[in-house]
Amino acid sequence: MTLLITHLAKRYGGTTVFRNVSLHVAPGEFVAIVGESGVGKSTLLNCMAGLDTWDEGSVVLHGHSLDQMTEDQRALLRRQHVGFVFQAFHVLPHLDVAQNVGLPLLLLGQPVNERVAAMLAAVGLDGLGSRLPQQLSGGQLQRVAIARALVHRPSLLLADEPTGNLDPSTAAKVMDALIAQTKEQGTSLVLVTHSEAAAARADRVLKLLADGLV
Repeated sequence: MTLLITHLAKRYGGTTVFRNVSLHVAPGEFVAIVGESGVGKSTLLNCMAGLDTWDEGSVVLHGHSLDQMTEDQRALLRRQHVGFVFQAFHVLPHLDVAQNVGLPLLLLGQPVNERVAAMLAAVGLDGLGSRLPQQLSGGQLQRVAIARALVHRPSLLLADEPTGNLDPSTAAKVMDALIAQTKEQGTSLVLVTHSEAAAARADRVLKLLADGLV
């Protein structure tokens, strides 16, 4: 099992964001999480990767209990086994496309060039490796982010509104690339989204409420 969350609760001061959240994600499974704005979807995604803390419950990622790990151990686990795609792309403007995509491999001390070229081709950006981010469209930038998130073959990809800044046609193409590559690699995908079209493509759709996932 790639991810196992049991009875998770998160509070800010005296305010409960969510509680009693339990979820299992199988290898290669695509799970979409929907819900009203402010219910804590992004916070839950951050908890899945150990980027945020929680008040009750447990998170087991790739067989490791995050509750029992130090911050440094969590960071190393994320570097090896987790990829992230965000609504705002988060590419580095001073690096070209290939350098942006290759960053996870550099951090892991793995060979870069062939793997980066293969990922760029896989997401439809073949030949664009030397371009700077400002020379690309929004849809192309999101594909750069997808390639970067998957280049080190993570077991889990966490995607937070990855099509939120895109028009419907471009969003559909980006989802095509995202789903194709996670399926190709056997990567589990957890997608947080307001998009009904994106959520409809998942193996399971869950709604986050203050009292858990349904």
